[in-house]
Amino acid sequence: MDLSKIKTLIDFVGRSNVTELSVKEKELTVRIFRNPSHCSNSAAVEISNEVAEIVAKPTSEVLPKASNIPVFQLRAPVFGVLHRAPAPGQEPFVKTGDVVEEGQTLFIIEAMKVFNAVAAPRAGRVTRLIEIDGGEVEPGDVLAEIA
Repeated sequence: MDLSKIKTLIDFVGRSNVTELSVKEKELTVRIFRNPSHCSNSAAVEISNEVAEIVAKPTSEVLPKASNIPVFQLRAPVFGVLHRAPAPGQEPFVKTGDVVEEGQTLFIIEAMKVFNAVAAPRAGRVTRLIEIDGGEVEPGDVLAEIA
């Protein structure tokens, strides 16, 4: 298993509600787990034969920040199917880099045939958007970041 696959798995565990993940490829087993004594978004890796142990940090801490502008993470309020556009085939509500106003609709989450609009809690520039469209999101999943 190459390092990029392991990093992808670490990022997945760090951003999800998964507490432990074991992946076996050929003779190598990688065990990634979330340690409650660390930051809630951290994950650790254990590779069989005690090859390495890595503690992963959230992506925002790993990548250098371009500026000191605070970033707000908009999280999913409910479980449901995320829609980035008002209707199939239409343009999405917002794109990365768009400037939004407080109260502007960014997404729709469909839960039990009820369409819930998810609005921007503050004005700013969208720096990151979830790539899911038409897929399920869990409460607390990061949908967007607004700086």
